[in-house]
Amino acid sequence: MDVIFHGAAREVTGSCHIVRTRGHTLLLDCGLFQGKRGAVQRKNITPPAAPEQVDAVLLSHAHIDHAGRLPLLVRLGYRGPIFATAATRDLCAVMLEDAAHIQEKDAEFLSRRRREHFAPLYGQDDVQRTRELLRGVRYGETVPVLPGVRARFVDAGHILGSASVVLEADEDDGPVRLGFSGDIGRTGLAIVRDPVPPADLDAVIMESTYGDRLHPDVGDAKTRLAAVVREAAARGGRVLVPAFSVGRTQELVYDLHELASADAIPRVPIIIDSPLATDATRVFRNHTELFDDAEPFVRRFDARRAALFDFPLVEYTVSVEDSKALAGRRGPMVVIAASGMAESGRILHHLLTGAGDPRNTVLIVSFQAEHTLGRRIVERRPVIRVFGEDVPLRAQVAVINGYSAHADRTGLERWLAEVREHSPRLGSVFLVHGEAAAQQALAESLARAGYRVDAPAPDTRVTLPTR
Repeated sequence: MDVIFHGAAREVTGSCHIVRTRGHTLLLDCGLFQGKRGAVQRKNITPPAAPEQVDAVLLSHAHIDHAGRLPLLVRLGYRGPIFATAATRDLCAVMLEDAAHIQEKDAEFLSRRRREHFAPLYGQDDVQRTRELLRGVRYGETVPVLPGVRARFVDAGHILGSASVVLEADEDDGPVRLGFSGDIGRTGLAIVRDPVPPADLDAVIMESTYGDRLHPDVGDAKTRLAAVVREAAARGGRVLVPAFSVGRTQELVYDLHELASADAIPRVPIIIDSPLATDATRVFRNHTELFDDAEPFVRRFDARRAALFDFPLVEYTVSVEDSKALAGRRGPMVVIAASGMAESGRILHHLLTGAGDPRNTVLIVSFQAEHTLGRRIVERRPVIRVFGEDVPLRAQVAVINGYSAHADRTGLERWLAEVREHSPRLGSVFLVHGEAAAQQALAESLARAGYRVDAPAPDTRVTLPTR
């Protein structure tokens, strides 16, 4: 079995690894590279392998940096199966449709601005063909992928439907079992279950996003959220939250529901102003069987788990007109809107009208990359630029770091220790999906613990030995 580390090698986007075994080619993920347009455009338009030579795709979860190039692969001719959990399949349907819409709008904008034709990476027709190839599988189910090649998906605890993948191939001189972590979640998160480390592996490809840091406690995040809402409401202001539409928004709605039920926050409207978040929440309602039974608030609802995201205070906007009407409403409220780094989407309209009001709070609950509007807000720049206008940042700025859905250094080390405990033949550990500092710190820690560890450069090829 040969593995080529194509994407998310010494970086955190574009997750994609090429596996060649028994004369077949498989992809582990097929994600979009994200960053400055010029820096990632060439990487995104180049498929990881010739589509007609790819026999199957195994998808860890629905985030765009893991699934976002699938429609491109299909547009270029791929017609094989895409294996994923049922929840990932359903989330991909809404997320890839949204991604195609963004691609099409970006192409229209560039064509007008530069007066030359720009084509989108893919369109809605490509997304529809991609949806037809997605095959939903159950956690723990062993799936025949190709002759002599099998896969099993176990819960990664990252977002709804996320999985670590175990790939087993019967080579001529013996079997080989490769584990792919996907994105590893944290223990104790609301809604999703704790990650399940796979067992009996010969090698593992493992994410390292936060391999150099520790997260605040999950419970502290909820306590801090309550304080931010109370303080803004007391000033008569709004809490404006740039949030990713899948995972983060549902976590916030869940926590605000629990806080409101406990009278820990005042009864103010909670507005979800994101069509994608609304569609994604519908998928959550359809997969309540995956919710964490260990969570007391989940157990309280039992057979009515879909109601976790529907309570008297919460409103989901439907149209652009509904969104615009929020500017004219009076009184305190919480507004959660995409995008998570405040680079696009409806949150920009709320920042345009609300960032200058000292009664308001801009609440940051996600990592903010360099050169984004979200990062400038975290840095508390006195003036921010929104839709080409200079807006004074007089609103309060609150940052809650405890909502990360990625395991931190301790969580990653614990996950791998459990893998090793149940994998007597475990050999190499390949670190991916991390920046250089995070990978180096984690690699050094793992090496001291006795692991054979490497952080492969892009396009590195390794051959895994059979048993």
